[in-house]
Amino acid sequence: MRKLNDQYLRKLYELISSSPFPHHMRMRLISVSRDQAKVELATEVCHLQPYGIVHGGVMATLIDTATFWAAFARLPEDAGLVNVDLKLNYLKPVKTGLLSAEGACLRPGKTICYAEARVVDEQGDLVAHGTSTLMVIPGKGIELGIPKFLDS
Repeated sequence: MRKLNDQYLRKLYELISSSPFPHHMRMRLISVSRDQAKVELATEVCHLQPYGIVHGGVMATLIDTATFWAAFARLPEDAGLVNVDLKLNYLKPVKTGLLSAEGACLRPGKTICYAEARVVDEQGDLVAHGTSTLMVIPGKGIELGIPKFLDS
């Protein structure tokens, strides 16, 4: 089993934190490991819909992002992913606070991966759950100039 390179992961977190969409959403990639990922978002007024609760698209984005990164660690260095299906359930409205999405890759594959994510509020209450089917795309890896894996 190949080990992820910590130096690669640090550069990956920097890249993602400075990328336009995560920055726009005020979302941070906290951790990536084999079959696991964590993403956080501190809610602000810009995340609310007219009823004063966090917009469903924010929850969908957290689930989409957490499932993507949960499947990412098993990919070969030269491969990327794209979401082909996203299903989710909104379980509790949220008005403010920190949201944490924890993704888990349930079935990694060479062409298709399947993952889930749970979004919890600051009290640890489950506020949304979702699943994602992701397609592996050869030739679309994230090149950081550092090996993704350490030789075992």
